[in-house]
Amino acid sequence: MEVSYLTKTLVMFATFTTLALAQTYGGGGTRIGFYKSTCPKVESIVQSVVQSAVQAKPTNAPGILRMFFHDCFINGCDASLLIDGASTEKAAVPNSLLRGFDVIDAAKSQLEKTCPGVVSCADILALAARDSVVLTGGRSWQVPLGRRDGLVSRGSDTANLPAFNDPISVQIKKFADKGLNIQDLVTLVGGHTIGTAACGVFSYRLYNFNNTNGPDPDINPSFLPQLRALCPNGGDRSVRVALDTGSVNSFGSSFYTNLRNGRGVIESDAKLWSDPTTQKFVRRFLGYRGLLGLKFDVEFGKAMVKLGNVGVKTGKQGEIRKVCTATN
Repeated sequence: MEVSYLTKTLVMFATFTTLALAQTYGGGGTRIGFYKSTCPKVESIVQSVVQSAVQAKPTNAPGILRMFFHDCFINGCDASLLIDGASTEKAAVPNSLLRGFDVIDAAKSQLEKTCPGVVSCADILALAARDSVVLTGGRSWQVPLGRRDGLVSRGSDTANLPAFNDPISVQIKKFADKGLNIQDLVTLVGGHTIGTAACGVFSYRLYNFNNTNGPDPDINPSFLPQLRALCPNGGDRSVRVALDTGSVNSFGSSFYTNLRNGRGVIESDAKLWSDPTTQKFVRRFLGYRGLLGLKFDVEFGKAMVKLGNVGVKTGKQGEIRKVCTATN
């Protein structure tokens, strides 16, 4: 009995230790409280800058969230997306409509005055993405820090970004290549609950989808006139439309309700419902009876921590930039 009791005690201790470490360390060398002694005000400074920016211009919130996603998907979360230059990631077509770069630059400028040479641009972007979600009504999460900034930024690498018309199989492959599973995919795409898309990104679905002379059948017929009114055939391709109808500036699970109702704007989003591989996770977020439910706001934070540890650079792999727009 003594051996059995001791064994159980050791197992329980190991379990609690593992949970504690999981809460403290995000993986890839990052951890909670990384700047506790070197720059204790880092989170409050970033939060203040992001809050002012979002209040002045609500589109900054989805812009910063997209920026974080695009940065992490291209050679890891290393702020390589922020580097200026004619052939950099920032200048590439898939990133041409991103916004919020000035917000990250402003936070970096303030941090350099408070803690010069300490906080990476990659960590600022990770914190700003979290704050953007919170400021639009999402739940907060602890962001493991300790990333260093990348030294290379190539526009050609953006070819690996998930695309607006990727089939589910391709989406799954691209996420799996980053160590992210199908649930992570469905969860992170839920970030489209805030923000907009240009008509040029999806209007092909409205008129002559796949040369059928008709719309994409995944679009609810009752939703089609609304999209066509916003994006008339041959009209202005730069007009922007909410990705989550009725929730453009409010973070929540309504995005999945719209997918179920055939009101997904982007083709790759709509496929999350039409493909059974991903639909089962959408159903779990919607609380379908008989399925183990998932709370979107909780799972989103967990998935963001996983995303934030993709390709993290530590030690001599990177640097702490003096400005986010250029390497030292």
